[in-house]
Amino acid sequence: MTQPDPQRDWIARWQQAARRIRVPLGFLTAALYLFELWRRAPHPAAVAWSLALVLPGLWLRAYAAGYVKKNRELTVTGPYAHTRNPLYLGSMLIAAGFALALLSWPVALVLAVGFGVIYVPVIASEERFLRATFPEFEPYCRAVPRLIPRLTPARSQAGAGSFSLSLYLRHREYNAGIGAALLYLSLLLLRPVLSALVNAPR
Repeated sequence: MTQPDPQRDWIARWQQAARRIRVPLGFLTAALYLFELWRRAPHPAAVAWSLALVLPGLWLRAYAAGYVKKNRELTVTGPYAHTRNPLYLGSMLIAAGFALALLSWPVALVLAVGFGVIYVPVIASEERFLRATFPEFEPYCRAVPRLIPRLTPARSQAGAGSFSLSLYLRHREYNAGIGAALLYLSLLLLRPVLSALVNAPR
């Protein structure tokens, strides 16, 4: 009789819990974001500095989307020669940028907890799948860090690879840029609009 794998059970249980809290956590983050935005106006300098995180995050996600072929082959070129999870790293940079734009520790804390709770089991599950599917994943893991990128690209028999616009479009990564643009519009316009509506003469 095969004994259950404790690590497999741990990942499965965490994934199940993460799926249950993902939507409520998203609503909590959005409500807290709006509350912090209503509580005080964003500082222009903080909004400007946030671009130093948001723009690289968007670029990294777009760059990775033009290389990754999910579930079809192990992607080891482009940004994947520096970090095994460039999409998640890009998302973290974007989230950190918007927390900086608000200068809000509560928003930063909720985002950090959310990423930890949701992305840790996702990454663990994906690595389990890749390890079982692609024999070359183990040596790739030894050469490329899980998240914090190495400065020089790891050598690969696949060569340098090339960015594919069709892959980028297929993954609809442009939605991340649209979402970021809407969030910046909310930083600049939402508070004045809400204030005008609340203070409008009746």
